[in-house]
Amino acid sequence: MQGKQKKARKYAVMKRMISLRDQRINEKDRAKAPVKKKEDPSAIKEREVPQHPSCLFFQYNTQLGPPYHILVDTNFINFSIKAKLDLVQSMMDCLYAKCIPCITDCVMGEIEKLGQKYRVALRIAKDPRFERLPCMHKGTYADDCLVQRVTQHKCYIVATVDKELKRRIRKIPGVPIMYISRHRYNIERMPDDYGAPRF
Repeated sequence: MQGKQKKARKYAVMKRMISLRDQRINEKDRAKAPVKKKEDPSAIKEREVPQHPSCLFFQYNTQLGPPYHILVDTNFINFSIKAKLDLVQSMMDCLYAKCIPCITDCVMGEIEKLGQKYRVALRIAKDPRFERLPCMHKGTYADDCLVQRVTQHKCYIVATVDKELKRRIRKIPGVPIMYISRHRYNIERMPDDYGAPRF
């Protein structure tokens, strides 16, 4: 007598279930097939187009002018300390005009989270010359906060050395980027008095 061969049970196999639209289910319990609405060809089609900011003349931002408001990122402060640069003075040397560094609640929260190692950066961020900008959104992810603020208000220059944040801000027209290179501040996409970009 030959023994019955045992089938090896397959791992993570689920029981097959019949569809709710199956003919074997009672008609009252059966799921109804979605009815497609016929589109009226004479109806006016609506589509949302993002409004172009009135402050831009092509790529030239008319809202930018002295005193410049500069949104500072967390790593920009840290790299400035490493390069031994005074934030406000170096900004003025770069732009040849009065600069007001602005720091959001998210950036301040990020610096506070970094702990004791970055206490110098926290002391610089609490400088009375810095303008504090309150945040109304949830969470403390500074990159999203800066991108959102710059998209809404085109009167800021963004100071950062973060490649990912720079890439995101380059997609927003009329927003210059300040970065650190060769122990000094440089500006990217800053229009001069005649509207031609200065690199």
